[in-house]
Amino acid sequence: MLAEIISIGDEILIGQIVNTNAVFMAKALNKIGVEVVQITTISDRQSAIVKALDEAQERAQIILMTGGLGPTKDDLTKHTLTAYFNDELVLYPEVLEAIEEMFRKYVPTPINDENRKQALLPAKARILPNRYGTASGMWFENNGGVVVSLPGVPFEMKALVNDHVLPALQAHFTLPYIYHRTLLTYGLGESVIAERIQAWENNLPDDIKLAYLPNLGRVRLRLSGKGNDKALLEQRIEAQIQQLLPLIDDIFAGYEDQSSLEEQLLHRFVARGETLAVAESCTGGEIAARLTKVPGASGFFKGGVVAYHTQSKVDLLKVDPQLIEKHQVVSEEVATAMALGVQAQYNTSYAVATTGNAGPKKGEADAPVGTVCMAFVTPQEIITHTFEFGNHRERVIQKAVNKAFEILNKISG
Repeated sequence: MLAEIISIGDEILIGQIVNTNAVFMAKALNKIGVEVVQITTISDRQSAIVKALDEAQERAQIILMTGGLGPTKDDLTKHTLTAYFNDELVLYPEVLEAIEEMFRKYVPTPINDENRKQALLPAKARILPNRYGTASGMWFENNGGVVVSLPGVPFEMKALVNDHVLPALQAHFTLPYIYHRTLLTYGLGESVIAERIQAWENNLPDDIKLAYLPNLGRVRLRLSGKGNDKALLEQRIEAQIQQLLPLIDDIFAGYEDQSSLEEQLLHRFVARGETLAVAESCTGGEIAARLTKVPGASGFFKGGVVAYHTQSKVDLLKVDPQLIEKHQVVSEEVATAMALGVQAQYNTSYAVATTGNAGPKKGEADAPVGTVCMAFVTPQEIITHTFEFGNHRERVIQKAVNKAFEILNKISG
């Protein structure tokens, strides 16, 4: 079963917002066995909507649209769809009642006629109630396929997809089962991994596909298959994974659908009663931010210091100024002093420190742009590394953060 996603909105086309709705819908459709063949973004114009609908129905049986359902004059989707399907707008009293109740409870400004017009909806459509907003979803059936129009507000769209769209699609169509298994690897590039596992990859069955998904120091390996027998498909993919694992055991870091490296660190540290602190310069708090996104991180992560300026390393982490003068601020020696300083400050089992030159200029050190020094203090030893991460500032920072987690995972394992 094939689907197309159509996102409507000039704000997407001019780069004012990121199209996260399409990402969510693609993942949601894939989970129920629907293959997305195209994602299209168009402007808020009637002609663009009609053209996109005509073309999408030639490619797919399921079309999901988002955007253009607001109460203002520039929101044309509802009126365009009504004309497209030779329909007419009628008042849905239950929708009007829900809108008025929402205004009474949650909206400080009085309801106006434009808001009430949100209850005027196509007579032939199946109306999908929106429990978080005033724009209802609409389900049309046409030539054996379906066209579903949803509001563009992300949390409203997500609720409608989960509550109504996915169950309705599963009831309307006979769908196959799609199974993905994604392995996380750190430390090697995709070309090196591909060379290492070439023989295994060449022997994959035709209906099981491998995708390499690289991202700044880590590569995800995604195995995918589709079939009608769920148990058999999962069994066959798992069998392939068991053949793959011995080939990547030194870089394998778990499964994407189970836990991230941060979550693995949490479980490991908490189980052993160990703790962690971080001292960051060039990474600017990104390591701490990644850690604190994990629920329960306070069980092992005690805190961090962003000592960005050289003087702050002296003032906050007690780094000896003479050490900085002798080795420069971007050095393994200074990284070690930073790690020991933050460990002492928070009284932790482990500590991590980063100092580097992310660019675009050299800044306070003579180290080339892209140089990052790291230190890791463990209960047994101090480990230091120096890396060259290129000359793109954002990539340098993200590579450094990923590398820090990779090393921390290895040394604490």
